[in-house]
Amino acid sequence: MQAPLKRILTGALFLIATVIIAVTGYRLAGWSLLDALYMVVITTFGVGYGEVRPIDTPALKIFTMLVIVGGTSSTIYLVGGFVQMITEGEINQVLGTRRMTRTIETSRNHVIICGFGRMGQILSRQLMEAKIPFIVIDTNPERLEKAEEMGYLVRLGNATDETVLYAVGIDRAKVLATVLPDDATNVFITLTARELNPNLMILARGELPSTEKKLRLAGADQVVLPATISGLRMAHMITHPATLDLFNQDDGQMTLNELLAQLDIQVDEVAIAPNSPMVGATIGDIEVRSKGTFIIVAIRRTDGTTLTHPPQSTVLTKDDVVIVLGHRGDTPQFVKKFVVKRRMLYGSSRVWQRH
Repeated sequence: MQAPLKRILTGALFLIATVIIAVTGYRLAGWSLLDALYMVVITTFGVGYGEVRPIDTPALKIFTMLVIVGGTSSTIYLVGGFVQMITEGEINQVLGTRRMTRTIETSRNHVIICGFGRMGQILSRQLMEAKIPFIVIDTNPERLEKAEEMGYLVRLGNATDETVLYAVGIDRAKVLATVLPDDATNVFITLTARELNPNLMILARGELPSTEKKLRLAGADQVVLPATISGLRMAHMITHPATLDLFNQDDGQMTLNELLAQLDIQVDEVAIAPNSPMVGATIGDIEVRSKGTFIIVAIRRTDGTTLTHPPQSTVLTKDDVVIVLGHRGDTPQFVKKFVVKRRMLYGSSRVWQRH
């Protein structure tokens, strides 16, 4: 778009210069200001109503021809810039829409955000910073235009419509977050999404506490109640002000992991691969071998359930995600050593593994 704007600016400056020079020339020939300006306008725009005064000298005739050439050329150049700007804008819009459609059609393991209100905008910004692919659905064109300006993938439509959900790859998506302010709509979207993709992780927003049960029955894995969260936070501001001040350093920009990092501690997630020798080990077995470098605080099973503070006898299975809290750097080093050790001990001993 810079080239058309530059062309428009150049044409406008050239046209203004032509008008000023032409009016000055006719004024020097003894014409009044109004007559000179009128002559320049009808000459430049090719109206040709006739000369205001007789052009009877060779110099005045040559000057008038130069005014015609200069004025017409600058006008055509200026109009051409406008046409180019409009045409390029439409072409870029079409190409951008096609490019976005192709990107959406090839997206996999992405997040679908239903609703681009306040919650949707916050969620989108966080996913963008985390470089997690996502697609926004909304019925408001102005909101989607704002989202598109931010570089987000968008789809105009109602998320309760199966066609719209299929268009954003509901069958290939990993997570769907419905964050609309209407509970009934969120329930309907959850029902539809769960039917279209049984393996999809669904996060749903609920305005009323009574809606949580309905959303879970509809198929939501997690339900977020903004009013409840806000009320609890305000209560903690009253009952635990010092603790909140600790976690809200730097105007709330510091995350929990960043704060723990200052204490040389961090939270990590360790995914158990199907062929990992850690499959079949108990939490107690792992924590003993860790020598106190970390503790296991939770396990997320493949069915989506989360075990907090699991007992020492809990056995790890394939595709489990183990959430550990420990010293920075110790967790990956221990996992590497543990995997190698397990392979050395059990790589050829099938009888021991069955025990």
